[in-house]
Amino acid sequence: MAQPDTKKVFFENLSGTGKAIAVLTSGGDAQGMNAAVRAVVRMGLYVGAKVYFIHEGYQGMVDGGENIEEASWESVSSMLQVGGTVIGSARCKEFRSHEGRLKAAHNLVLQGITNLCVIGGDGSLTGANLFREEWSGLLTELVDQGLIEADAVQKYSALHIVGMVGSIDNDFCGTDMTIGTDSALHRIIEVVDAIMTTAQSHQRTFVLEVMGRHCGYLALVSALACGADWVLIPEMPPEDGWEDKMCQKLSATRSRGTRLNIIIVAEGAIDRHGTPITSGIVKDLVVKCLGFDTRVTILGHVQRGGTPSAFDRILASRMGVEAVLALLETTDNTPACVVSLRGNQSVRLPLMECVQMTQEVQRAMDGKRFEEAVKLRGRSFENNLRTYKLLAHRKPESELPVSNFNVAVLNVGAPAAGMNAAVRSAVRVGISEGHKMFAVSDGFEGFYKGQIREIKWADVGGWTGQGGSLLGTKRTLPAKHVEKIAEQMRMNNINALLIVGGFEAFESLLQLYEARTTYEEFCIPMCMLPATISNNVPGTDLSIGADTALNAIVETCDRIKQSASGTKRRVFIIETMGGYCGYLASVGGLAAGADAAYIYEEPFDIKDLQANVEHLTEKMKTSIQRGLVLRNENCNENYTTDFIYQLYSEEGKGVFDSRKNVLGHMQQGGAPSPFDRNFGTKISAKAMQWVTKKLTETFRQGRVFANTEDSCCLLGMRRRALVFQPVVQLKDETDFVHRIPKEQWWLKLRPLMKILAKYKTSYDVSDSGQLEHVIRNRPKESDTSVAM
Repeated sequence: MAQPDTKKVFFENLSGTGKAIAVLTSGGDAQGMNAAVRAVVRMGLYVGAKVYFIHEGYQGMVDGGENIEEASWESVSSMLQVGGTVIGSARCKEFRSHEGRLKAAHNLVLQGITNLCVIGGDGSLTGANLFREEWSGLLTELVDQGLIEADAVQKYSALHIVGMVGSIDNDFCGTDMTIGTDSALHRIIEVVDAIMTTAQSHQRTFVLEVMGRHCGYLALVSALACGADWVLIPEMPPEDGWEDKMCQKLSATRSRGTRLNIIIVAEGAIDRHGTPITSGIVKDLVVKCLGFDTRVTILGHVQRGGTPSAFDRILASRMGVEAVLALLETTDNTPACVVSLRGNQSVRLPLMECVQMTQEVQRAMDGKRFEEAVKLRGRSFENNLRTYKLLAHRKPESELPVSNFNVAVLNVGAPAAGMNAAVRSAVRVGISEGHKMFAVSDGFEGFYKGQIREIKWADVGGWTGQGGSLLGTKRTLPAKHVEKIAEQMRMNNINALLIVGGFEAFESLLQLYEARTTYEEFCIPMCMLPATISNNVPGTDLSIGADTALNAIVETCDRIKQSASGTKRRVFIIETMGGYCGYLASVGGLAAGADAAYIYEEPFDIKDLQANVEHLTEKMKTSIQRGLVLRNENCNENYTTDFIYQLYSEEGKGVFDSRKNVLGHMQQGGAPSPFDRNFGTKISAKAMQWVTKKLTETFRQGRVFANTEDSCCLLGMRRRALVFQPVVQLKDETDFVHRIPKEQWWLKLRPLMKILAKYKTSYDVSDSGQLEHVIRNRPKESDTSVAM
């Protein structure tokens, strides 16, 4: 007999009634902090707790008074898209003293607060843990001083702490991404993309200095995302003699016809002897050795500013809800925890384990144990560094292995931002592995027409930041032209195939697998990388291009909502793409603060539409001025965007008026987001290494012959891991009529969107974070992180 899901049952009886939760932001600000505050407040109120803002971080806790303010549902409206932190943040010396923490404890007890949600860096979280450990002693002192009653010691006996890491540097061990990092990368990449156009015009070299005094994450990932020529970070200082090597690399790049060079320097960059390497030093070196026209751009606090990205809003919202659940489930013996992200899952980790490992990184760097520092940073950082080295530094021809294998790469289906980054990565890794790489234009249509050419290392320079598909892509499936395709493969001696695309690519790979029985030309290693804005490919939680589309949707929704600023109450009906897959509507709705999102996977009827209108009407009668409703393009053939718009217009008369907007192909265009560039680059590199391994395994008697299921795979992200899955085994997981997977992880986020929009709904917490431990020294084969 199946056991009941105790965690799910537990939540049904879980109540925050009588509990008081306070939320504060401390240390440096980061985009997405407001989304986290909003989620904590609304989830706290949803479960019946009292929720308080603590303004100005720990300083506000020490000063008390008006700095500790009870929060309402409306008080966090319209803050989702705002950068920084609206409740303020300040560095507080007084809290570091015992007397300061005594004042803070007194102010919390006056409000009955024993649950703290702290959003900040490792210093802020360490201070919170110390406060927690001293709590009972502080209460005893307050009783002795006559400031609180004796029974308060028993009533408020334990202080519970849950942390969320808000830091643009991504310098906290235990989580793949901290709140604010993705947005900071957006700011950097926006600047790099803009600089590249002027640099190309004048044949200039640009040295960009980015934040990261003790952590080179921003420098490393932005270098990976823009294809920088050189990067300098504190965790892995360059070897002695780096000056000559760098100048040789820049000179070699120019000699191949490139008109610009980009060098990215972390502000904390050092050499092997601990001497700082500044952007000015790098500029002077390039001018002296090469005579290149060189400019320096220091980004500074631009990286902290601006609106949060879609990724940061979703991350912060998920973390905020998880933090409240952790506080509700805590007991007197539960250690302070931090809510983290691993792969695509939220986890809870003991706060001090993470802090201690973060401090270990610095000790390793101080002791010049740089390899150890990189390992301690975690799998994501290590993987980024390895991939950058693989793609940025071309080995001399004499050092390349000779494989005599020909590998073809092509795009299939609709264009998706990040496809070009994936192709660039595949070409360069393939060449590094000793293969001859071939590019196929216009998908399988170009394949059967013979549009196949060899592609070299320099041919893919500058591809990472390009949107669309530079190879060209078509939706044509291979089945009708399989004989001609086999002939082209024979003529060009293609030994392996890498397909980058969406659902059509998945169907194509199935057709090629089935054609193996007739044509031996297809008995070769074949791999597919999911790339589609719809995120509707089975076997993967995320697809290349979906993050860029989400950002396009969220930015447009922000502007549309702002257009109603200062006018009468208004509801906007927005139609998104996605075919029958509701990913963009649902996750875009969560990131944009939508009131409802209509999708095919969650059937709805006229009663549901009526309930949504009534719900919005009630909200509009209070202080809420704007409503947002998203509709997936194929959610229902009868309840069209026009129908829903007319329904809302009619039923909302006298309370609000309505407007509609169809976003269309703007969701497919634009430069790829940092996440999509990085994701495409890393999974493509991993796929090419798999191809090399399979080619070696299946090469017998002078030819490649691979006809097993595991030689025709899709590389997808599943929860925390990148997994190669035989496409034939994914057939049972697929709804081919509607072109979607039968099970989709993001459906669990929909109740979260409803809760944050003030709907009463059941929330499944069976997948919420369990308290785990920080993992050290992971073996290489488990290095599966794809978070940025």
